[in-house]
Parts: sequence; C-alpha cells; structure tokens
Amino acid sequence: MTKKKIETLKVTLVKSPIGYPERQRSVVQSLGLRKMGQTVERGDTPVIRGMIKKVSHLVRVEY
Repeated sequence: MTKKKIETLKVTLVKSPIGYPERQRSVVQSLGLRKMGQTVERGDTPVIRGMIKKVSHLVRVEY
C-alpha cells in the first residue's frame, strides 16, 4: 500500500481581521493564524480551500 502525499498550501495573514464579521475572524483563527505576517502550512483539502476562499481578502496563499 502506497502513501499518497498530500500537497500543502502556505497561508499567510496579510491583513488584520479586526473590523470584519466574527465568522471571518473565526475562520482566520481556525486556519491557525494569529499574528500579521504569520505563515502556516495546511493540507490541500476541499475544507481548507473553502476556508481560504471565505477570507481570501485577508490572506495570501502559495501553492
């Protein structure tokens, strides 16, 4: 059985979620982002893609 390598996305918080709806702030927090300029790596799954789409105006994504 071979292991399938999951591609990763680098997500960086480039704009503060202050002043945006609570749902968007919670999505940023769920992605694991706390501080401006912080970068996290997340697996490339439909769930993560949907979260990124909701806050695309606050984050930068590297594929």
